[in-house]
Amino acid sequence: MRVLIAEDQALLRDGLTRMLTAYGFDVVATAADGTGLTERLVEVRPDIAVVDVRLPPTFTDEGLRAALTAREQVPGLPILVLSQYVERLYARELLADRAGAVGYLLKDRVGDVRQFVAALHQVAAGGTVIDPDVIARLLHGRDSLTDLTHREQDVLRLMAEGHSNAAVATHLTITEKSVSNLINALFAKLGLPPSTSHHRRVLAVLAYLDDRDR
Repeated sequence: MRVLIAEDQALLRDGLTRMLTAYGFDVVATAADGTGLTERLVEVRPDIAVVDVRLPPTFTDEGLRAALTAREQVPGLPILVLSQYVERLYARELLADRAGAVGYLLKDRVGDVRQFVAALHQVAAGGTVIDPDVIARLLHGRDSLTDLTHREQDVLRLMAEGHSNAAVATHLTITEKSVSNLINALFAKLGLPPSTSHHRRVLAVLAYLDDRDR
């Protein structure tokens, strides 16, 4: 699998290169800043790109902007964003393209090599991976989800933290069928129609946050 790594910290960039090579990936390109990154992504068209959100020269959002622009030119280009920060706007914008093949992980997840490698494979295959801590922090400090019932809020919170339907059922001491019904109800309230996309659970959280920001 061909990988492009865009990361300004030399130690992390080199460490990722060695680690991924050891796991059978082919690191075909690396970048230390955001200059020309969009063009490089379009030119190389890697099977997956691992991109830091904040890159030189301004350390704002060069990495993410380059990745999003590249996806406009190469629809579905697989992008896994790594960040030290939980940025609500960044997460929403990255996941706004319902085509999938996107991910958002905190950098400390790299320490769990098997989990990180699994995330790369999932995104490269067209899936969506988002760090449960990202969603938990996005929700932290928000007002109650007043458009949803208390039970729907509980379900949303648990699934946002990465729990499966079975785990949600166990936490709430209800049946999986009840969990499924509650999820379908909150999807409807958040304007998320039926879809084969498995990341609709994440979009449920992001859709609500978008609505709250209007």
